[in-house]
Amino acid sequence: MRLLFTAGLLLCSTHALSAQTNTDIERITTTASRSEVMTNQLPVVVSTISEQDLELIAPTHIEQVLKQVAGANVQHGNGQEYLPALRSPVLSGAGACGGLVTAEDGIPLRAAGFCNINELFEAHTEMAQRIEVLKGPGSVLYGSNAVHGVINVITPDTTYDEHLLAMDLGAYGYSRLKLRSGKDLGAQGIGINASVTRDTGYRDDESVDQEKLNVRHRYTNDDLTITTGLSYSHLDQQTAGFIEGFESYKNDEIAQQNFDPDAFRKARSFRLWSKAQWQTAKDTLTITPYVRNQSMTFFKHFLPGTPLEENSQNGFGIQSLWQHDYSTSLTLNLGLDSEYTHADFLQYQDDPTQGSTFLVATVPQGKHYDYDVNSTLIAPFISLDWQWQQLTISLGARFEQLNYDYSNNMLAGRTKEDGSKCAFGGCRYSRPPSGENKFTNTSPKLGLSYQLTDHSYLYSNLSRGYRAPQAAELYQLQREQQVAELESETADNLEIGVKGQYQQLHYVLSAYAMNKQNVIFRDSDFFTINDGQTQHRGIEIELDYQLTQSIQLALAASHAVHTYDYDQVLSGVNINGNDIDTAPRNIANLQANWQVTNNTLVAIEWHHVSDYFTDPENRHNYAGHDLINLRAVWQLTEQLKLTTRINNLTDTAYAERADHTSFTGDRYFPGKPRHFMLSASYHF
Repeated sequence: MRLLFTAGLLLCSTHALSAQTNTDIERITTTASRSEVMTNQLPVVVSTISEQDLELIAPTHIEQVLKQVAGANVQHGNGQEYLPALRSPVLSGAGACGGLVTAEDGIPLRAAGFCNINELFEAHTEMAQRIEVLKGPGSVLYGSNAVHGVINVITPDTTYDEHLLAMDLGAYGYSRLKLRSGKDLGAQGIGINASVTRDTGYRDDESVDQEKLNVRHRYTNDDLTITTGLSYSHLDQQTAGFIEGFESYKNDEIAQQNFDPDAFRKARSFRLWSKAQWQTAKDTLTITPYVRNQSMTFFKHFLPGTPLEENSQNGFGIQSLWQHDYSTSLTLNLGLDSEYTHADFLQYQDDPTQGSTFLVATVPQGKHYDYDVNSTLIAPFISLDWQWQQLTISLGARFEQLNYDYSNNMLAGRTKEDGSKCAFGGCRYSRPPSGENKFTNTSPKLGLSYQLTDHSYLYSNLSRGYRAPQAAELYQLQREQQVAELESETADNLEIGVKGQYQQLHYVLSAYAMNKQNVIFRDSDFFTINDGQTQHRGIEIELDYQLTQSIQLALAASHAVHTYDYDQVLSGVNINGNDIDTAPRNIANLQANWQVTNNTLVAIEWHHVSDYFTDPENRHNYAGHDLINLRAVWQLTEQLKLTTRINNLTDTAYAERADHTSFTGDRYFPGKPRHFMLSASYHF
């Protein structure tokens, strides 16, 4: 209610804010348009975490960064794992990652049908130039998966003379080496951006070894610019799983234990892209071909039988955009995105499942799934931007067709690998026969932006987002289901807000209402179906205020209600109208930076997560938490800087993630107690 009251005050003060003029803070985005534009002028919300903020935080996990974005709620699992939320409940399940596009330098990290819920660990967030978050399905540039928004990690342009050597040392055996180096050759330039991380972890038998690399080359000649990038990441992680028992995270001894000491995740990713841009007085043509390669093996400790999964994706694609200025007030954007992906998936276990007689269905020894999928995607799009006096109208649409060609490399049906039947209720896993699936979607977008003054804008947009079913939802079936007859999820979104600059205050206030149809979920019979509906209502505030010459305040806060909007009875409860599980209504992040001297900065951060239900029946809940982090920076010389951090300053016992299942009861990923990090960076 306090957030709603604050929002009302800001809305009522819009005309007062518009009565004065000031110098705007330049906030540039490339995520919303594939070219650099001012964020205030757009009829969407794009939040940005700057390079200065990233250096101050020195994130060991993407969750530490995205908590500064109103409407985001990333829940850290263990190691580099997480579950995301953006204007949504926390997304979980085989295909839930399809609700969000994650990208590096504008290239999606995964193909549309083969997302991974943890895929942001492949992006170089530790050494990014900035991270941009586009909220909602507001742009024709993004199709399947951009239901709740886009997270785009922008890597630095290292093709100029710049060099950086840095080291991070932290509690529980954490260390990270960072290197950046570039060479400007005039019309050309080349550079690298690299990091190596070693972390022995807070909990027993957990660890993270990770290496990331970006290579960048630049070529310019008259009206032509070609930028080429290469990204590589490698992760070798020993994983600690859930702890069980009501509020067990408050017990230090239990919180530190690892009840899944054999769990691990090994992942590798490679991307190569080249962006060619031709520019004349009225036209800009951008073509970006890319190739993508990923592979991952991990122990599925959260499933009975703890099977092993091996998957990989290899593919290539192209993004294209032609921008033509008919006049100073009318611009046409026309483009075509397409890609091809070959993916394979194998799940198996070498040993019999312990305790299988107590399961609803038997988890057999041997292979569970073995299949290949070839997918093709083609998506033309068009938009018109027309400015009439203070009003800008953006009208566009995207058409997308995604085809799957699925080959089952095992016997079809609900059997063991050799074709024999399982006892104790039949086999848990079912394999559909080979076949093809095709999904076509069209998403219209309408955005309005009205300039109230030189530095304030009133905006609104009406848009539709969608996601095609993921391959995992179509081909990894369970129990008696033989075929998944699924349609694309769709989301209709209405948003309105005001943003701009008033003296030393930069503000963004937005309210949205989204209805999702054909929501894909697994029902009580373990069938994958999509006749669910959900509602999402929220209001968000992002403020950046220079209180005095030496004190800066920043607030990112949201109040949101995410509810089920269809009839389904679980454990005797019809969940229609219930809060969706793992969807806290109030989230707030407040930061205060104090420039003590020209060379010394002290920053304090408060992060609040309200209570939330941990099951769809709304019978169990997590109480929420408040965390305080303290940071300080000393610029010892022009080149040398030291930074120290105390995370969880008050040593609060809390859960990074909490949920409840009928099989295990309450379970948690415990948060770290108070811990420290010291960083040194040298620019030369």
